[in-house]
Amino acid sequence: MAEKVLSVDQLAWAMVAEKEPAIICKQADVTYDFQAQKFLMQCFGQGIFVNPSSYTIASESLLGEKLLHGLGYFFDLAALWYLGTAKNVPTSGRMISPASLNGGEIFQRGTHVLPLHQIAAKYGSDFEGFYKRGEELGGQQMGYGDASLRLYPFPRVPVTMILWRGDEEFPARADMFFDTTCEKHLPTDVIWSTAMTSALIIL
Repeated sequence: MAEKVLSVDQLAWAMVAEKEPAIICKQADVTYDFQAQKFLMQCFGQGIFVNPSSYTIASESLLGEKLLHGLGYFFDLAALWYLGTAKNVPTSGRMISPASLNGGEIFQRGTHVLPLHQIAAKYGSDFEGFYKRGEELGGQQMGYGDASLRLYPFPRVPVTMILWRGDEEFPARADMFFDTTCEKHLPTDVIWSTAMTSALIIL
């Protein structure tokens, strides 16, 4: 009998379904409702519900719905991969640029290039708006650059965005960094999806 080849989304659902909920909760820093049979995790400050038995991902907030339905396919698969592959490893507190990750050249190719220039154009002279948007996304103000935020697309995968004010010589610039432990939780292509989600949700 030929084995069935699973699609990427089927594989992601299978990874979540085959693990004990208690193990996922510990590794991914999420909670599980045994009666409703669904996980709850905080993503960008929004409650995201994942039900492996019904193959559904949902949110009760408008921003959560935007994550799930307004940003293409970037977030949904990343959320499943996070639940299925996250490790019980604390953050290191050390930052790394996406391009410096193993396989990070993906971040420098064509449509995979992050729209950081759009973030710089929108918020390079509007730090108040940058911080306000960060607050809506459950972010924390940080002390890097001229303005910076730490966002949590997933509980163990923080993303730090740094803005640099433009002047007569240089335009405004935006940078994005992950904690060095991100590769312990997600493969590089899913880190890219997480980075793209982080860039798009703040715009």
